[in-house]
Amino acid sequence: MHALITGANRGIGAAMADALGARGDTVTRTSRAGGDGYLTLDVADSSSVRAMADTLGDAPLDLLVCNAGIYADKDESLETGYPSEMWAQEFATNVTGVFLCIQALLPNLKAAGGKIAIISSQLGSSEIASGGGLIYCASKAAAINLGRNLAVDLKPAGVAVGIYHPGWVQTEMGGTSAAITPQRSAKGLIDRFDALSIDNTGHFKTFDGQDHPF
Repeated sequence: MHALITGANRGIGAAMADALGARGDTVTRTSRAGGDGYLTLDVADSSSVRAMADTLGDAPLDLLVCNAGIYADKDESLETGYPSEMWAQEFATNVTGVFLCIQALLPNLKAAGGKIAIISSQLGSSEIASGGGLIYCASKAAAINLGRNLAVDLKPAGVAVGIYHPGWVQTEMGGTSAAITPQRSAKGLIDRFDALSIDNTGHFKTFDGQDHPF
């Protein structure tokens, strides 16, 4: 299997890439900084996305994991924070970037009858609203909606789309008090990706296999 993972240089992305590689899969890792072993990719930059797709060429792609994301508004004040530039930056990465990567790699995915995994968050659930982090929550909700609609559009082409909550993970974003390691999250997520098919396309699952409220 050939998998491409965005934001694979640290945290959950790195753990997923390591786990897939360890079981013998071919993994294309991307990061904004590039470097040895990575394709350079800024998902929020359409020219960077295009260059990444050109580098990949016509190689069939079995799995695209849209993992890259940012959480810039964790400590913003409702009264004085959340500037418009922050909204634009976060949506560009967490939503537009997901779409741009999927769009650019559709020929590769269709060639393999591939799968798309969108890493969202429980904070994007409209049914479990916890307050705070308004931009991040809204962007992850948009990513869920994007995944649901892409699942409909891509089903005739045989490309399945799954949306996933990775858990509260001990990463730079999740913090040291988080409940699980990146390795545990990655193992569960990969199990979910393996189980994704056209028959269950459009689902929103937790890393440990539970149906997550939309």
